[in-house]
Amino acid sequence: MDLSSFKFNPRIAEGIRRQGYTEATPIQEKAIPHVLEGNDVLCLAQTGTGKTAVFVLPILEHLLKKRPGPVRALILSPTRELAEQTREFFTALGSATPLGFTSIYGGTNINKQINRLKNGVEVVVACPGRLLDHMNRGTIDLSEVEILVIDEADRMLDMGFIPDVRKIVKKVPRDRQTLLFSATMPDDVRQLAQEVLWDPVTVEVAHSKPAHTVAHAIYPVEHYLKTSLLKEILKMTDTGSVLVFTRTKHRARRVGNQLSRSGYDAASLHGDMGQGARQDTLKKFKSGKIQILVATDIAARGIDISTISHVINYDIPDTPDNYIHRIGRTGRAERTGDAFTFVSHEDERTVRAIEGVLGEEIERRFMDKFDYSAPAPPGRPPQHYNKGGSRHGKQTSAVYNDGRRYTDSSSSQKRYAQGRTGQHRDGSGHGGHRRYQKNKSGGQHSNKGGHGGSNRHHQGSSGGHHKKHGGKGGQNRHHHNKSGGQQKNRSGQYHHHKKGGKGNRRRRK
Repeated sequence: MDLSSFKFNPRIAEGIRRQGYTEATPIQEKAIPHVLEGNDVLCLAQTGTGKTAVFVLPILEHLLKKRPGPVRALILSPTRELAEQTREFFTALGSATPLGFTSIYGGTNINKQINRLKNGVEVVVACPGRLLDHMNRGTIDLSEVEILVIDEADRMLDMGFIPDVRKIVKKVPRDRQTLLFSATMPDDVRQLAQEVLWDPVTVEVAHSKPAHTVAHAIYPVEHYLKTSLLKEILKMTDTGSVLVFTRTKHRARRVGNQLSRSGYDAASLHGDMGQGARQDTLKKFKSGKIQILVATDIAARGIDISTISHVINYDIPDTPDNYIHRIGRTGRAERTGDAFTFVSHEDERTVRAIEGVLGEEIERRFMDKFDYSAPAPPGRPPQHYNKGGSRHGKQTSAVYNDGRRYTDSSSSQKRYAQGRTGQHRDGSGHGGHRRYQKNKSGGQHSNKGGHGGSNRHHQGSSGGHHKKHGGKGGQNRHHHNKSGGQQKNRSGQYHHHKKGGKGNRRRRK
């Protein structure tokens, strides 16, 4: 179906022509007529199906029927990247119209956003948290909103934004058109849809199957060989832009650095990056200056690049729906793409769940010249990987290719990391918000704790001789010592305490 058959306003048609769009995707063909008629719509579609145009084009058409005025269309997005990308899509398709568009999200100067709102815009694309900030300040007026869009509602749920969404919905007029988009439909999203939609039309396209343009396969491999296998695939495969998914931001950073050191044009995208650095990285990836982007699920939201030829799941997604959503990052706009997933022994249950939803077995592949029998690093068992949830502070542990073991926590609020081994050389605390570290090891303990930016306290209760090298974290200020014998601080001075006594507090310089 040709997009011209919708008979959009000539100024919108000009924007479509400038972007080179001609054919409507299946989801656009099914959903756009209902949106144009003013119906509430529940749209179930995986990423890469062209769902953004389902609400952008009808909103432009609706707004052009009235004189420019206050904010009349509000789009809620789960991430800054998706909000900015949606705003850019509005700007591109509405380039020949007098309408104004803006995006508001955290991590940027709120005063600039306030000035833009004062100048007048018809369309606001916002992340819930920053939008509530504006609402509380009285710097945005939502009383004239006619169309509300909740985009990627399942990710809103994953990121804990559903309560904020409900607060926002209460502040927009009840007499409105509401559109809700989601790649998956968990119970909480279904409940939200029942609350905010009135007599909706449900449109679903390719909800439980990968797009037909994506060829996907599994690569069985021991965890400690994943990075080596990734490099071998990149070396032996003709690729365009490659998107690599990891489960944690720490792993994304590490794998990105390893690829860069191996000569690849690679970078990582994760939640610890500032907004400027994130936007710069995405811009370089879109332009081709960066060929390989290693990212977490949340950081990758909003990446809509038709030239991604390969998606590689360094870590398997935790649910079938997330698997389908991830691999949908390639094979977009009717282009073909490949998706590879690395799986270890402990991932078999997840693989079976994915295959059960797909109703078919996923092809297993092996690289002919790759040495799958390579031994694990000396003194290490081959498997050190324990999968943990990201929302409840569970830890995942693994082994670097050079044999170093690390522990990371996918929860940013994880407070404690404990070591109980006799000789613990590499202190934990790599997480950005871990604040306390307790060591109960016997014998000699050499600690280099404080790598986390906010690691502030260290308690040592080990017997014998305790040597402290803390303070590398910048804010590591206090040290409590209950050990008998001697303590040596950074200045080289010895302080003697009675056995079982408590050392004086010392401010670290």
